[in-house]
Parts: sequence; structure tokens; C-alpha cells
Amino acid sequence: MVAQKINASDAMLKVMADWGIDHIFGLPGGSFDSTMNALHNQKAIMRYIQVRHEEVGALAAAGEAKATGKIAATFGSAGPGAVHLLNGLYDAKYDHVPVLALVGQVATGVMNTDYFQEMNENPMFADVAVYNRTVMTAEQMPLVVDQAIQQAYKHHGVAVVTIPTNLGWQPIEDNFEATANLFQIGNYPEPRNADIERALQLIKEAKQPIIYFGQGASAAGEELVALSEQLKIPMMSSALAKGIVADDYPAYMLSAGRVATKPGVDLATAADLILFVGSNYEFGQYFFNPDAKFIQIDIDPTKLGHRHHVDVGILADAKTALKTLLTASQPVANQSTFYKAAIANKANWDVWTASFEEDDQSPLRVEPVFKQINDMASADAIFNLDVGNVSIDGVRFLKMRPGQKMTLSAWYATMGCAVPAAIGTQATYPDRQVWSISGDGGFSMVMQDIITQVKYQMPIINVVLSNDSFGFIEAEQDDKGQPRSGVAIQGADYGAAATAMGARGFTVRTLAELKTAFAAAMGTKEPVVIDVKIANERPLPVEQLVIDEQTQDPEKVAAFVEKYHAQGLKPFRAFLEN
Repeated sequence: MVAQKINASDAMLKVMADWGIDHIFGLPGGSFDSTMNALHNQKAIMRYIQVRHEEVGALAAAGEAKATGKIAATFGSAGPGAVHLLNGLYDAKYDHVPVLALVGQVATGVMNTDYFQEMNENPMFADVAVYNRTVMTAEQMPLVVDQAIQQAYKHHGVAVVTIPTNLGWQPIEDNFEATANLFQIGNYPEPRNADIERALQLIKEAKQPIIYFGQGASAAGEELVALSEQLKIPMMSSALAKGIVADDYPAYMLSAGRVATKPGVDLATAADLILFVGSNYEFGQYFFNPDAKFIQIDIDPTKLGHRHHVDVGILADAKTALKTLLTASQPVANQSTFYKAAIANKANWDVWTASFEEDDQSPLRVEPVFKQINDMASADAIFNLDVGNVSIDGVRFLKMRPGQKMTLSAWYATMGCAVPAAIGTQATYPDRQVWSISGDGGFSMVMQDIITQVKYQMPIINVVLSNDSFGFIEAEQDDKGQPRSGVAIQGADYGAAATAMGARGFTVRTLAELKTAFAAAMGTKEPVVIDVKIANERPLPVEQLVIDEQTQDPEKVAAFVEKYHAQGLKPFRAFLEN
């Protein structure tokens, strides 16, 4: 029987659909016309979402992949469209999520002739991609895309397929079978008994052990809590791992570093043993006790010892390794002084942060804003945080629980990621409540794509924290003693701008206006932008606290406490000695 014919671009989209991709973000261009034609033909299986900048499309795909763990897709046409994709693709690369990027190219007959918008695109994507190919024949298109998706999943990264536009128009036999149903990641090794026994012995000998977990423990929230309770060990995590364990779990201290909490930093510096689970935290050398024993659990053997010395390396899936540790260990009856101090320290932090939730200063503090977000957030809400001070505030003040999700450009740290990520997560979770939370710097980079939210009737709640400054960089310049340079930004009424784009916009300057705006946004079926004018005040620098009069200069302590309203905070030493 002779197979029916189908255009190569149509065959390619069918392969993508077989892998579970049902939408794609991008902007059309002449070099991408054959695929645009296929998107029209195959609209029953592939939804095209038009963005207003290719960077937004790539960031939307990256955000979607972070939230789902599944591959997401974006495209750009030859030349400028392809170049615009790079920022979002690097975000996907750095946070190790699978993204497929289709890139337009001029027709094969005019390649290598300096044709309009022609460029050698493969070298441009060589660093960002785990798979980077140009299709050479029409018959290759479904095969190359099938291989690209395999590699993106296998290596947790970006796959780029460049398509000369004439090839997509050519008819090929409609008989290609995608490998989606056959594909599987290899089985992870079981932890070795000797490693488990040695790890438990080190934990038993430790006086101040902690558990530190990252995204690699995303499926092991229950096991983390169970091990913490069984062995009486407090926990902390990377910023990206926020949400795996409920924020209100008393023994979970959130994160360390600058995008962090005081309890997290205190724990990291005090620990004499760290059970390091599914993380590649790059700043550990600055915040972990350098003399601490290290037990590392990871599925990738190249990660063992990559960031720190390791006393015991356990090559295994986080969930499996934690279950094995649970089975092989006995419950600890009594809480150690360190464990009780950690819990008391967190309780003190929670009381201190809550004391500002009804603060009515104008411009506003950020705590009342996050109080409104937490009160309004649904049980399955998805929060998309931008980069800057808003990252610090979100990690500290969002009260997340299992069932909710959060995305963040944690490692690549590109500003302008929140609005696109919200578009990506809303596209794949149309029935869930989705938030973008940005500073005015990040929001103004991508605010044109509020129009995208309007076009597709995405009921995203976009919160903008406007302080007229690149505050994160301002603080870095202050710490270096240099004059503030280039960090002040021109303010704007983003609520009014959102209204002009067809969204529902609010501009907030007081606590009463804040509550009114959030009440109006509740249950809306259209995109909302709430522009909150906040004070340009540095978040409490938990990585350089000066609050202990017994060990630090009392005059400096008094000045620090006054500046950051830290009268209610106690040093960790006080809890250890209590």
C-alpha cells in the first residue's frame, strides 16, 4: 500500500504532537512560512501562540518546562528571529529543562550566497544546545525533530532544529512513526549499602547536621519530611526547590545565600554535616561551613564532588536514596539543642516578617503585597518570579505549600522572565491560577506581551513592585563602596499602560488601595496588572547580618537594626545557648 503524501512541515508537527507538545510560542517570518502553513493545517493538534518578541516565546517555553518537567517548544525565523531566541534558551539551559527551538533558514538554493537575512545559525546555538542540527532534506524533518526531542529529554536541555524554508513545503510520505512511546530514561542505580551505612554513621556522629535539597528532590517531598522527623534534622533548600516542602513546616528553613532567609543562612554556616540531596548549588563555598562533613546524593556521577569535597557520595535517585536511609535508620527520640534552636530561630523569623504585613507606610513595604498574594493564592497556584530584589522577596514571603509551583530564572538570572513564564505556565495549565511577580525593571523589559495575555484571554495576575531602581544592583554597588551608577530608572504608570493594552490595570500607593486592587482582581477572567509603588529599601541582607551585640560592634549593631527595623530578630547564638 502506497503511503499518503504530506508536507514535511506537517509531518514534523505530527511528531511533536506525538511527544505531547500541543502548542508552540513564536513570531512568524518569511523564512518560517512553510511551518506557519503547517501550523494552520494542523491547528487541531498544535496551537500557535503569537508572542510580540521571540525572547518572550523562548522564556515562555523555558518557564513552562520548569513548571511541568516536560518539553516545551518555541520558534524564530532566520536572522533576527533566531538571535532573539537566545536569551530564553540560555535560561532553559542553565536550569536544565527540555526545550525544542525551531529556527527558520532561507531556502537551500540561496544558502551561502549572502542572501537576505541569511546567517550561519548553527555556530550561534552551539553553546546553548545539547542538540543542534540543520535539516538537509525534506524527508529528514520528522526524523531530526524526533531525535531532537529525545536529546532534550536525555540531557535536560535545549534542542535546536534549523529548517530551510523550502524543505517544509515539499511532500513526503506520511509514514514516520515517532519514538515517544518507546523512549525512556535509563534506570537509576540503587544506592550501595556501604554508602548508606557510612552516611548514617556520619549523621549519628554529627552534632549539628542539616539536610540541603535542590530540584533533584522534586519528587521526594514526603521522604524529606519523613527523614527530617525521624532523625530530627532541620532542612533547607535551593531557591528553585521552594515548594517541594511546605514553607510552614517548622524544621524547613528555606534557602541560604543572598536570595535567602536568616534561618537558612544561620543553618548553612553552623552545620557540621550536610546531607546534600539533588542540588548543584554553586554558592555553597561561600555559605556552608567549610569544615562540615558532606554526604551527597545525585543521579549524575559527574556532580558528585563537583562543588564541594564529599565524604560519602550516593549515586541514586533522591527519592530512592531517602527511602533507603529511612529504612536503614532508627528514629531519634530526643531533639538536639541544635534542632530546637533551628526551629525557634525560624519561629522568630516568621514573627518578625509577619509584623510588617499590615504596615501602612507609603510608598509601601513589600510584606503587605505578599500578604495579599498569599491570601488570594489558590491551592494549586503557580508563581513566576522575576529576577532582582523580587527574587529575594518572593523566596522569603511567598507562603508556598505542596500543590503550588514556582518558576524562577535561578542560575542564568535573566530579568524579564516572569511575564513570559506566566504565559507559558498558563498555556499549559489553563484552569490554574497563574501569577507573575516582577520588579519594575524586569517588567518593563517584556511588558509588551501583556498584549499576548489579552489576545489569548489569559487570566494572569501580574504584580509589579515599582521602586524606580535596579535595586539588586544598587545594593551590590553600595556594598562595594562605589557611587550608584546607572541603577535609577524612570518610573511609569504600569497600571495605566496595562489598561491601554486591554488588560485590567491598577496603580497602588497605599495599603487601602492595595487591598482594593486585590479584591477587584479576585476571580477575574482577564489579565490583571497591579502596579504597586514600593519604597526603594534594600531587603534585609541576611548574608551579612549585624545583630549580635555580644560578638559584634554594638554601635554597628544599633545602626544595622535601626536601618532594617530588625529589633525583633535574635541572633542564632541566642537560641543555641537558651
